[in-house]
Amino acid sequence: MTRVAAISAAIGAATGEPFVADALRPIGGGDINQAFSVGNGARRYFVKVNCAERMPMFEAEADALRALAATHSVRVPQPVCSGTAAGQAFLVLEYLDLRGSGDAVRLGEQLAMLHRVPLAEPDQARFGWASDNWIGSTPQPNGWQEDWIAFWRDRRLGYQLALAAENGYGGALQRDGESLRAHLDALFDGHTPLPSLLHGDLWGGNHGYLADGEPVIFDPAVYVGDRECDLAMSELFGGFAPAFHAAYREAWPLDAGYAVRKTLYNLYHILNHANLFGGGYAAQAARMTAQLLAQIR
Repeated sequence: MTRVAAISAAIGAATGEPFVADALRPIGGGDINQAFSVGNGARRYFVKVNCAERMPMFEAEADALRALAATHSVRVPQPVCSGTAAGQAFLVLEYLDLRGSGDAVRLGEQLAMLHRVPLAEPDQARFGWASDNWIGSTPQPNGWQEDWIAFWRDRRLGYQLALAAENGYGGALQRDGESLRAHLDALFDGHTPLPSLLHGDLWGGNHGYLADGEPVIFDPAVYVGDRECDLAMSELFGGFAPAFHAAYREAWPLDAGYAVRKTLYNLYHILNHANLFGGGYAAQAARMTAQLLAQIR
């Protein structure tokens, strides 16, 4: 069976309606997966394709999208089905025709709503996630942990610093990174994060808007954590309208210490970029680490 035939059959089985695609049409923009649209003249879907070994990554993404959708806060593409064909893994999602601008105020309000959704027992007072997932193409260890600071120290900074050491990034980055991990409590004086369901990878390229302005977020790396993580990531590379930030703060003001902690939370992503792409990201991570230590000392 060809790849397009296998994907068509999986869509038909998942939707209960026969589906025969005319072709897989490439869509640009992704740097981890190949992306396609597939249609039959009446229905259209978005398809991600990668090597067969990436199937768990697609399954984790589908689970994350379902978790976000269940909050009834901000729109996400609905997962349709996944599988393997011709030695490759695929994930089929609802096709949404997105554009770069829309109702940024609504997005800020909806993100605050997402972060406020009560979490079901028994995980209401814990941080992490029931299974590990991925941040980009890097494994992201989760599990449940009672202590947020310990979670961030070990499963976020510690994991990325260990990867950086394996990739040859030593010296001041490792020395200061370990010192930061040892004194992390100092950055949380007076701040006790509430457990919030996070998108987890909320940079500008992971959001868009429908024709009527409705916001959409996608490509999540979900876990339960400090809501400041999502806000920090939204500021890291730009791409979000000022109205988004203002609307979020109006709906749920941020603590004063966020100005410092956003550097801590974005350090995780810069370390991940160093491990994925190299370049100047390791030096940027070292500067951020030194900046955070200066706040402690």
